[in-house]
Amino acid sequence: MSLQRAAGGASSAAIESHYDVGNDFYRLWLDANCTYSSAFWGPQEESLEVAQQRKLDYIATEAGVRPGQRVLDIGCGWGSMLHRLCSYFHVAEAVGLTLSKEQADYAASVLPVQASVRIEHWADHVAPHAYDAIVSVGAFEHFARPEDSSEQKVAGYRAFFEHCRGWLRHGGGMCLQTIAYDNVNTSVRSEFLAKEVFPESELPHLHEIVSAVSGVMRIVRLRNDAEHYTKTLNAWLANFREHRAQAVALVGEGIVKRYERYLQLARIGFMTHRIALVRISLLAPAASRHTTATRSA
Repeated sequence: MSLQRAAGGASSAAIESHYDVGNDFYRLWLDANCTYSSAFWGPQEESLEVAQQRKLDYIATEAGVRPGQRVLDIGCGWGSMLHRLCSYFHVAEAVGLTLSKEQADYAASVLPVQASVRIEHWADHVAPHAYDAIVSVGAFEHFARPEDSSEQKVAGYRAFFEHCRGWLRHGGGMCLQTIAYDNVNTSVRSEFLAKEVFPESELPHLHEIVSAVSGVMRIVRLRNDAEHYTKTLNAWLANFREHRAQAVALVGEGIVKRYERYLQLARIGFMTHRIALVRISLLAPAASRHTTATRSA
């Protein structure tokens, strides 16, 4: 039996409704590697591609990735992290999980042989061996639903971190990037975003993440880089508007208007500090592996 329903969060259908709009559509306004999450901008003016590569390198480095290792990417998108892990960090194996068939198909067509992508919820993943490191960028936002209480969210997040601890070798590292509510309550939630853009998905509060990970893994470093997402959204919007006519030809005026509004609202959220961009570096304890995470469901 699938553990996805028990784990909570967005269903496969909800994920597909957003991420399966079309690979060609996303390629119009994301960077060349289709990295659909905030970049990591340097002090000097630079391209979106350079800033996205810096983000991938930061996440991998914070997770402790080194050549020859096995790495799990939870929520791998179109595979930009997997590709970087193989081409720059020279890992022996990179495994990506996604619930989007279009993302998986695209990634499979561009990734090297040491990388693989599975259409699989994290709760259903059975690790054949311990991973040396885990990365997860932009997936955590989908691990709870708007109707969930804070206690339900924490329980679901804790199950996720327990699985990650179980997949990691003793002392293995993990780096998580997620959007989160800043110092506000859920009343700031946009009904448009919740229903029409990211159905069945709810952002975490930082205190919920900290509570969920307490006693499971150790937080080594935590950053709030909201301004990095503001700048990333500015770049996406510029690309989107430059290629708007092509986007309409691909997906129609209705979807284009919806995405343009979504990108504008998201930018306002980060600019006004209603939402944050959290980057958390974690370490698994040097203790016995949590065996329930590796058992077949």
